[in-house]
Amino acid sequence: MKVKLQNVLPTEIEKRSFEMITEELGDRKIDPINEPVVKRVIHTSADFDYYENLKFSTDAVKKGIEAIKKGACIVTDTKMAYSGVNKSVLESFGGEAFCFMSDEDVAKIAKQNGSTRATASMDKAADLAANGKPIIFAIGNAPTALVRLYELIEEGKLSPELIIGVPVGFVNVVESKELIMETDVPYIVAKGRKGGSNVAAAICNAMLYMARDQRDQSK
Repeated sequence: MKVKLQNVLPTEIEKRSFEMITEELGDRKIDPINEPVVKRVIHTSADFDYYENLKFSTDAVKKGIEAIKKGACIVTDTKMAYSGVNKSVLESFGGEAFCFMSDEDVAKIAKQNGSTRATASMDKAADLAANGKPIIFAIGNAPTALVRLYELIEEGKLSPELIIGVPVGFVNVVESKELIMETDVPYIVAKGRKGGSNVAAAICNAMLYMARDQRDQSK
């Protein structure tokens, strides 16, 4: 059998990929404001299950974009997610990306408390928020990070602009996502076991690009 490749210019590959995603989705309906997020996650993962799995609280994407425009910081639970976030676009709005997982103080506190580094890094992020920084959390790996965020929210110590809850795996993954969906905080959650750092970064980037496009169109 002869393989037939598509003749696509390098600069057109992403555009063609999104056209193929739109074609394969067919007549399945997506809320227009959520559509760029869903499609970018599918583009990143090649997994159309995210059409069903991604759950959005009311106006979550709108609130995420507004937070970005206000200079919100993005806190991730992995260096992979941190690396995947388009920091040049984020910084153009006055925001900054953080990942505290490798910080010495986080490792020390985690050891003292017998907790995971992800748990300790959320406490450090809460200190950042206490200094007046609006924060979007992008959690793609550690359910313990989501559990700690839930506890901090319930204790009145944290009120994030948005939580992206998409850890992948098995132990407490499903349960931690359900906890976040019980809060009053805006969320984008991948229900079930699927997710990952690449998905978390993709969701951030979808909103960053939407914020950038809205800014460019208003000029």
